[in-house]
Amino acid sequence: RAKEIKTKLGTLLQKPDSTIDFIIPYPEKPPKTQKPSPEEALQWRDSLEKLLQNSYGLASFCSFLRSEFSEENAEFWMACEDYKKIKSPVKMAEKAKKIYEEFIQTEAPKEVNIDHFTKAVTMKNLVEPSPSSFDMAQKRIFSLMEKDSLPRFVRSEFYQELIK
Repeated sequence: RAKEIKTKLGTLLQKPDSTIDFIIPYPEKPPKTQKPSPEEALQWRDSLEKLLQNSYGLASFCSFLRSEFSEENAEFWMACEDYKKIKSPVKMAEKAKKIYEEFIQTEAPKEVNIDHFTKAVTMKNLVEPSPSSFDMAQKRIFSLMEKDSLPRFVRSEFYQELIK
């Protein structure tokens, strides 16, 4: 409910000329990435994995999701990827708590849409954080982006510009 209100408020507060924000992935150019060839960008239609592995693709996809008010899915996915790289148990526990509070807990500021079972398993995994603590939730969100967001991204102007 709160998320719905936030989305509606966000839409109302938008100035008509603010659509330019959605075209630029970041305030400045994406970090040291070059625009992919149309052939490379075409591969993203069939592979969310390839899209997410390409920093330009990821920036474009995040920008698109932001325009739809659904960037929390990509942000959660990236947070999980970063989390898996942590070696220190102390840092891992800190990051796990942060991810939980930001994306998983009920009414979290960027709550991702996962089912009750996945949420319960994730919470159980966080009792003793490990690199795989968020795997199930991350897979669910990846699948959601693949089935839902990717097809819309592929039809978007963002993507159509890349494959020209």
